[in-house]
Amino acid sequence: MEPGNPAKERVLITGGTGYFGFRLGCAIYQKGVDVILFDVVKPLQTVPEGIKFMQGDICCLSEVEEALRDVICVFHIASYGMSGREQLNRKLIEDVNVKGTENVIQACKSTGVSSLVYTSTYNVIFGGQIIENGDESLPYLPLHLHPDHYSRTKSLAEMKVLEANGAELGNGKGVLRTCALRPAGIYGPGEQRHLPRIVSYIERGLFKFVYGDPLSLVEFVHVDNLVQAHILASEALKANKQHIAAGQAYFISDGRPVNNFEFFRPLVEGLGYKFPTRRLPLSLVYFFAFLTEVVHFLVGHIYNFQPLLTRTEVYKTGVTHYFSMDKARKELGYEPQQYSLNEVVEWFRSQGCGPKPRNYTIMQLVRDGGLLVLLIAVMVSWFPSAVTFSL
Repeated sequence: MEPGNPAKERVLITGGTGYFGFRLGCAIYQKGVDVILFDVVKPLQTVPEGIKFMQGDICCLSEVEEALRDVICVFHIASYGMSGREQLNRKLIEDVNVKGTENVIQACKSTGVSSLVYTSTYNVIFGGQIIENGDESLPYLPLHLHPDHYSRTKSLAEMKVLEANGAELGNGKGVLRTCALRPAGIYGPGEQRHLPRIVSYIERGLFKFVYGDPLSLVEFVHVDNLVQAHILASEALKANKQHIAAGQAYFISDGRPVNNFEFFRPLVEGLGYKFPTRRLPLSLVYFFAFLTEVVHFLVGHIYNFQPLLTRTEVYKTGVTHYFSMDKARKELGYEPQQYSLNEVVEWFRSQGCGPKPRNYTIMQLVRDGGLLVLLIAVMVSWFPSAVTFSL
């Protein structure tokens, strides 16, 4: 560094090698800020020159403190248990989401980090109830009503982050300013958590039905809109913005409520597959998901299979819940850009996805026959309870 030049700002991103964290880090670095990607796993993609990767675990306080030396802002993205079989590993979810967040807060205090932006979730408010154009005045869902451990622990973690706002920093360095962003489901080219699982179901012939009310509405957020929101939130914690975001939570999405299955129609048809026309009752699919979780609980320690759906995923995709962006627009200056799934379709095509000639094997016959028998069994056991409920 040349004499007289001020030191560059330095930020750290927990979960920095994940899809969103990596994208956020690259965007921040392009603004002339030093970036540290902190993660328990090494990045799969090449880290751009000038961005630093530090391998470490947020469950280890000393490793977090070491990584936060000379950092002014932390984007705490790292979490565990969002979807699939991860949702059923209660201990790891608790360790990462609650204990890990406590460690990040403590490390910010002890090392003098002045800003903390926490990546939360819609699920701190939503637990299967209908929400139409909700806002940040809505109370947290009572902890005992959360249908999954991930949502409960994310709610606890967000509370801890916002409660830490205004805490005194070590060595008389001022106070810690914190805020939380609550994003909808993330999508974009190269997303590695949800979309590949959906495409795998499509390619394996498992996407045979939709469910729930066709008029139900949910929301999604493009990865670049979420990047924009995080950068704006970090700026809104600074003195020149009167710390307007300090202690606040914000819902973040594309601002376009849409039926979950209609949102994915361009992906299904864009890859050359037929969109399913069968529609099942939400309660039937929820019951199926419940039975799947029971089976996983019984045999998961022997065979840790990927559930087709969990109960939480049924709620997230089949029950109306969407939120106003007014607070984020007014206080952060957030203006979501409009995106389509075209770039996502092209990305999957570039990976060789699409219809291929298939030889129907004995194993596939057994698998499909087993799924059919299971579905029939679920319907037989569900039907009496559904009739009783309706009466």
